[in-house]
Amino acid sequence: MTFKDQTNDTILKMFGDVMEKEKQPLFQSYSKNIKYMDERLGVDKSFDIVHLDLEYAGKEMALFFVDGFVKDDIMHLLMKLLAKLEPEDLEPDPLEKLIKRYIPYVELDQTDDLNQATDMVLSGPTALFVEGINKAIIIDARTYPVRSPGEPDLERVVRGSRDGYVETIVFNTALTRRRVRDRSLRMEYMQIGRRSQTDICLCYLDDIADKDRVEELKKSLKLIDTDGLPMAEKTIEEYISGRHWNPYPTIRYTERPDTAASHLYEGHVLVIIDGSPSVMITPSTYWHHLSHAEEYRQKPLVGAYLRMVRFIAVLASIFILPLYYLFSVHPELLPKGMEFIGPNDPGVLPLLFQFLFAEIGIDILRMAAIHTPTSLATAIGLVAAILIGQVAIEVGLFSYEVILYLSIAAIGTYATPSYELSLANRIVRIVLLLTTASFGVVGYIGGVTLWIIYITRMQSFNIPYFWPFMPFSFKALRDVIIRSPIPLKNRRPTFLNPQDPDR
Repeated sequence: MTFKDQTNDTILKMFGDVMEKEKQPLFQSYSKNIKYMDERLGVDKSFDIVHLDLEYAGKEMALFFVDGFVKDDIMHLLMKLLAKLEPEDLEPDPLEKLIKRYIPYVELDQTDDLNQATDMVLSGPTALFVEGINKAIIIDARTYPVRSPGEPDLERVVRGSRDGYVETIVFNTALTRRRVRDRSLRMEYMQIGRRSQTDICLCYLDDIADKDRVEELKKSLKLIDTDGLPMAEKTIEEYISGRHWNPYPTIRYTERPDTAASHLYEGHVLVIIDGSPSVMITPSTYWHHLSHAEEYRQKPLVGAYLRMVRFIAVLASIFILPLYYLFSVHPELLPKGMEFIGPNDPGVLPLLFQFLFAEIGIDILRMAAIHTPTSLATAIGLVAAILIGQVAIEVGLFSYEVILYLSIAAIGTYATPSYELSLANRIVRIVLLLTTASFGVVGYIGGVTLWIIYITRMQSFNIPYFWPFMPFSFKALRDVIIRSPIPLKNRRPTFLNPQDPDR
């Protein structure tokens, strides 16, 4: 066992000891239990924390729940059934009688810890306390405000399913299990956040996924020590992926259940977070961020063509602007017959500043579109294209060639399936532009070389980020470059170390 493993085990033991110390068993007095729950939940201070005092079958009872988290019709039905009870109906064992006979609901639990009962109430279930019973009955009759499962905006397809993940974890696990009806599918539940107690689900196929990778991910999640997860999956990514100053995403996100299901079959591990429609796929390589469901919704030849076009667009978004700038400043590098490349009218501003101002302008437009109501988004596009772009060219601030090549780079950026990868590529493009402007040919070649070295040395959960280029794997590389027919693609990536790679 390494020092790091020993440290992690020590932290986990300390965390377990703290949780054990925080346990508060139920008191022998019913009134003390109710008073403790009132104070811990702040019943008198929060209007949405409801405490109902009841009396059924000659016993005092109390219900604690959050208004808006419970199904009113279910609770009304349970109260009607309890109202029909007689004292002799709860003899000799009232807890067993209530759970097994008189509370007709499928999701029931019990606890002897008042703190756990408090946390459960804040998560949505209802806690029922009965005089003379030394345990609280947990009735999971919760419901959450949720939108309908619509098609994700970032992962649209021409043909295919139109449902997508929503912000409720139970809905998301159901959408996943609908597509993976496998007895080995595991949905492991945990909570993260000292105050938020956010629900987390670790999803994987038990007989395919690498057991060591699953355990490592669970340990990393349990070590997260924070008040809450305000940004849901993005907060978790910063804790478990590391390399905070690295712009490239080491985790892939998807809002499509079919995409998540296909990764489960390959051996990936999913992390589903309550409150977020994005599911985390771990681990992921650079090429995972360049694949899209549309490729597999078409015939193999068409899908391969779409993939190649996407690769060309992504490469153009990174390299075309620095390369054009290099040829503009050093026209002697142009091959014979391509002398037309370069600005005919360079404009008032230096070429480098034109590119930088245009890049910043595109990002400003993108942010403005996000913060603008949908009904006005078209107007913003017209203002940007006609008033700003055309006027800037007419007054000589920008040249036509700058607008042309920047448009090609922008289209390649938007053609990138992964939003996070497109932002990282944009930063790389600006850095290459600056190194080319500073050092010429040496700056361009050196910048590209350093980018390749950097990205090949990256890892995602101890997996080479640029696999199968580094380390090299011919079969995997073929499947990356060319969209193979699905019968031929029924192979699991070797870097995931699947338990049955050939089935």
